[in-house]
Amino acid sequence: MVMNFAFEAQKTQQRLLAELDFSQLTSQQKAIFVKRLENGFAPLFEQLFPLYGQCFDLHYHLKVLLQSFIDFHKKKRPAQIKDKSEFWFESNQNVGIAVYVDLLADDLSSLIDKIPYFESLGINYVHLMPLYLAPEGNSDGGYAISDYRTVSPNLGTNKDLKDLASALHKKGIRMVLDFVFNHTSDEHRWAEAAKSGDQGFQGYYYFMGEQDAMEYNQTVREIFPQIRRGSFTYLPELDSHVWTTFNSFQWDLNYSNPAVFVAVVEEMLHLILNGCDVLRLDALAFVWKEKGTVCENLPKAHNLIKAFKACLDIAAPQVVFKSEAIVHPDEVNKYIGADECTLSYNPLMMALLWESLATRQTNLLYQSLERSFAIPEHTTWINYIRCHDDIGWLWDDAISDRLGIDGIGHRRFLNQFYTGQFEGSFAAGVPFQENPVNGDCRVCGTLASLAGVENAIAADDPLLLDHAISRIRVLNGINFAMPGIPLLYQGDDLGVLNNDDYLNDSTKAEDSRWVHRKKLTNADFALAEDNGAPQGKIAQLIREMIKIRKANPLFAAQEFELVSLGSEHLFAFRRQMDDKTLLVIANMSEHLVPLEHLPLGKSLSELIGQETAINLLNKELVDLPSLSLIQPLDILWLVNN
Repeated sequence: MVMNFAFEAQKTQQRLLAELDFSQLTSQQKAIFVKRLENGFAPLFEQLFPLYGQCFDLHYHLKVLLQSFIDFHKKKRPAQIKDKSEFWFESNQNVGIAVYVDLLADDLSSLIDKIPYFESLGINYVHLMPLYLAPEGNSDGGYAISDYRTVSPNLGTNKDLKDLASALHKKGIRMVLDFVFNHTSDEHRWAEAAKSGDQGFQGYYYFMGEQDAMEYNQTVREIFPQIRRGSFTYLPELDSHVWTTFNSFQWDLNYSNPAVFVAVVEEMLHLILNGCDVLRLDALAFVWKEKGTVCENLPKAHNLIKAFKACLDIAAPQVVFKSEAIVHPDEVNKYIGADECTLSYNPLMMALLWESLATRQTNLLYQSLERSFAIPEHTTWINYIRCHDDIGWLWDDAISDRLGIDGIGHRRFLNQFYTGQFEGSFAAGVPFQENPVNGDCRVCGTLASLAGVENAIAADDPLLLDHAISRIRVLNGINFAMPGIPLLYQGDDLGVLNNDDYLNDSTKAEDSRWVHRKKLTNADFALAEDNGAPQGKIAQLIREMIKIRKANPLFAAQEFELVSLGSEHLFAFRRQMDDKTLLVIANMSEHLVPLEHLPLGKSLSELIGQETAINLLNKELVDLPSLSLIQPLDILWLVNN
């Protein structure tokens, strides 16, 4: 017999309401909560039942969960942002930056002093990289969390974080925090209890014998093969293997246990109490495990994330999720939706922009975005060129195959190109986690070093430097003009180069991602103010693009169309809002490219709707019928006037 979810949800909800303690809420607070619960309980129940319907104590866990919502409802939060727009993320005013607190400033208190810099740059969305208590030494950049409720002492206190949230909100800047919910560090109190023999907390993780671990390892992929082979770590004190997808000190949580879900929701609510507006769901593809599968992107992972979202809608509906799914493009898109993640990183576009610069061809970029760029209404991409992590070449091999590109060989070429091992490469990247079996790896480096600035300076070659800065201009010109929120990574706004100081630190030397995690100094900011220096030119072009974007509502247009201009070297797209059109044209090569065969025989004039257009990037009037050549590594933002 098929279960009537609506009926069962309503029945369960009514029973739970009768059991909950509302004594600490005012009548108004209770009314608000009950209304949210009436709207949100059925979606929550529908997602939890496939996960935990077989658990005899599900009703108990639901009661604990809802009571935690009530307790959360009564607690005070920092001053909230004034902008209450439901779809704020669709505005052209949005420009983000991701920062490490102690690399941009010294601590949370001193980061408040950087708010004027954010304002001057045009930032209204600040993603703070992990800042909670973590193991000393190597903590995977803070992603091994020992206590979700305690700020790392070197960064300050919970009060400092709340003060920062209030200060950001007063300036109209949203605060983003990481929700690291796939794993904890092995120093978390749950892990410590598990190590001491507490069977209840051992059920929070995956402990198993060698045979079971070997069977799982047959089908799961290795994420950090240079650090540890397989996905398990042996614990002699327990004579058991524990699941560690990433590092041995990061223990994967066992979400087949409903107590884990409830406990992690409570940690999530604490993060929200500190004043965040967006939660980035870290490593969300890995959260559900089943033997005989790759243990990534499983259907029940989506049930789990939708259940977290249902909790969010009941407890804190003004907060949204951002997905971090660095997986196959088809899988990335499955996490995006009103009932799952409102925002999502766009790793496909990031990787293929770099691929296009290396090959000087845009076929793979076009074909991939044509298939994967569209997402549901009222959801948004987070577009980025670089981030705190590495670059992985995650396109769909079915598309590259159709284009006659061997996926394995092409990825090997890109790795060699961007790590400077390919003759003629402009890049100065560093390999990350090279697999000793198949030679696969990813690439690290700052925007400026990967684009060629570092090598051009070393060669003292003005032409190479001009090309490098032009590549940065093209990348940012596409990133700021695409639908979504453009996200800068700290230091890339200043033209910072790779820094190899990490090699002198034993806790970081084996993690080449630290090459682009530089402590920013006054000298870096001063160099970015020098218009004669490469860093100054980079900083200025980024500032100007942000200024133009924020001044033109057309950059909030939801209507988007890829445009083919008849050349494999060009990339173009059009955005439309009422009678206004934005046409972006980028040349990904160092050569003049002619405009020859436009789509369906249309001219540029027909694409824009008139004979002339303004190039927003230089304020020049362009006669479209006579525009026959696109300059090397150039980008145009053409609008009708």
